[in-house]
Amino acid sequence: MVSTISQPETRPMTEEGDFLQLKGIDYVHFWVGNAKQAMYFWWKGFGFKPVAYSGLETGNRQFASYVLESGQIRFVVSAPYGPSSEISAHHLVHGDGVKEIALAVDDLAKAYAEVVARGATVAWAPREEIDEFGELRTFAIRAYGEVLHVFVDRSAYGGPFAPSYQPLDLPYESAGLSAIDHIVGNVQLGKMNHWVNFYHQVMGFRQLIHFDDQDISTEYSALMSKVMQNGSGRIKFPINEPAEGLRKSQIEEFLDYYLTPGVQHIAMATGDIIQTVQTLKERGIEFLRVPGQYYEALGDRVGEIREPLEAIKELGILVDRDDEGYLLQIFSRPIQDRPTSFIEVIQRRGSRGFGKGNFKALFEALEAEQKRRGNL
Repeated sequence: MVSTISQPETRPMTEEGDFLQLKGIDYVHFWVGNAKQAMYFWWKGFGFKPVAYSGLETGNRQFASYVLESGQIRFVVSAPYGPSSEISAHHLVHGDGVKEIALAVDDLAKAYAEVVARGATVAWAPREEIDEFGELRTFAIRAYGEVLHVFVDRSAYGGPFAPSYQPLDLPYESAGLSAIDHIVGNVQLGKMNHWVNFYHQVMGFRQLIHFDDQDISTEYSALMSKVMQNGSGRIKFPINEPAEGLRKSQIEEFLDYYLTPGVQHIAMATGDIIQTVQTLKERGIEFLRVPGQYYEALGDRVGEIREPLEAIKELGILVDRDDEGYLLQIFSRPIQDRPTSFIEVIQRRGSRGFGKGNFKALFEALEAEQKRRGNL
């Protein structure tokens, strides 16, 4: 098939150029120190179903890897068998962290031509992996830090995930997590606009929202953020950078421990946040608590909502309203030893925002955690 290449054009930052026709996030790949334990964490803690495995038993001599799914979410966790692999080097520097954010496409050749024409740095050119289930086609480009965007075409592949992976069928109890709402990247001071332009020019995204240091700040610290979204609206990538403050911000703490830019958090959607959070807490997942006074004026601030305020307060869920509706959200503590990546659980009742009204309370909770760690 011969693909036509769109020439790079000048578009307003608020307009997308949907030349990649991205279908959604295919998977998020974590490189970790122990894949079996990471798999257990997502399986038993967050209610993901283990669906595939690759390792020594499947002919993979380099690393152990598990694929897990919850609703439309697919996570992969991989750990090396020896000290000299790329995964080992990545883990030595960063600890557990996201290496790949994969994006599904129908026309891999066209997508490759488009991003290369717009200046993408290629990690690997289009390649095919073949086994008895068919042909899996991918290529990858570099994003912030060591994160890769892998483009995936599964139209000719029917296997459980990829060659060398065998299916798993393990019992599981879902926590109700259904889709990835957004994935947030932290970058260095002064680099936010660079990566915003990358997503705009190379990937065809548009800028959805801009938060400055007046929107996201406390007495001690601040950050700036711009939210980038693809043409369909299914993929949202907020990009954060630190702002000047009296003390170290959460972004600076992340960079101190991750050592490069990287994925700060993944927001996962649920249709019943109260039930989901209750389930996750029962399974030992730890969440941040905002200051108690947050709930004193919550009813006046957000108006009438469907969920009982007492349950929201008891669980520590945050609520914010905008012109289109409201949302409910809650943030976990770091999901590994280093104070780097964490998880957000979100339920949208019409709102397409990101909880601007909760920023101050959330930052105060994060600063309390930083103070406990001696990092504020």
